[in-house]
Amino acid sequence: MKWRGRRQSTNVEDRRGTGGRGLAVGGGIGGLGIVIAIIYVLLGGDPGDMTPSLQVDQPYAAGAGQPLTEHDTELGEFIATVLASVEDVWRARFQEMGATYVEPKLVLFSGAVESACGYAGSSVGPFYCPGDSKVYIDLAFLEDMQRRLGAQGDFAMAYVLAHEVGHHVQNLLGINDQVMARRGRVSEREFNQLMVRMELQADFLAGVWAHYANLEQGFLEPGDIEEGINAAGAVGDDRIQRRTQGYVVPDSFTHGTSEQRARWFRKGLQTGDIRQGDTFNAAVL
Repeated sequence: MKWRGRRQSTNVEDRRGTGGRGLAVGGGIGGLGIVIAIIYVLLGGDPGDMTPSLQVDQPYAAGAGQPLTEHDTELGEFIATVLASVEDVWRARFQEMGATYVEPKLVLFSGAVESACGYAGSSVGPFYCPGDSKVYIDLAFLEDMQRRLGAQGDFAMAYVLAHEVGHHVQNLLGINDQVMARRGRVSEREFNQLMVRMELQADFLAGVWAHYANLEQGFLEPGDIEEGINAAGAVGDDRIQRRTQGYVVPDSFTHGTSEQRARWFRKGLQTGDIRQGDTFNAAVL
């Protein structure tokens, strides 16, 4: 990605180093922890299922507690640059719709974090919390999971951020509230299907960002598109279940198959047309 020398977003709250990585659930990645991690990472897991706890809402200094390495610093600069691109794209799209885009905050953390949705260890993976309109990412954990899932490349990480901001867009448009209002009113299987449609729409919205990041900003390089499609496919429910438990249970899907995730991301990328991302009324997912 052509990211160096570009604007970096100021909507980044860097909490890395404020707590030890030893706080991660399970003391690292292994056993049940890895199953949970793979399910959530790159997916935008439902943070509403996390155990509630007190919200920590105060400024954090980058690297407080332990210094950031040069690699850590570069990763932070990279993700802040991608976030700036995402902000510019969605600000323009909302203006076209006659609306105002309210930018989310991005929280970078190490090991564990408090959010309005509760306490989360690094094993939860990246997530968006509608309660405080913030995206939470442990970049070191994400790098490790990229290696484990085979979602290689810097654009794969950009896809993750764009997917989570896609959930923020859904929140601004009232889609998140409409879906969550159905919880408890429909069967678990039916609610899972609604979650699949919401996650596939977030993949589509990530593709919309990529479309305009390339068209309007010249952000992409050869190979980036393939990295994004590969990342979307790497986190399909079918592939994850087959990897973690050896068999697939379609009724338990909450994010869609590898084929569906890659296809909806590609559709957003190719069209850039938000109107074509209505997964909730799509006859075929």
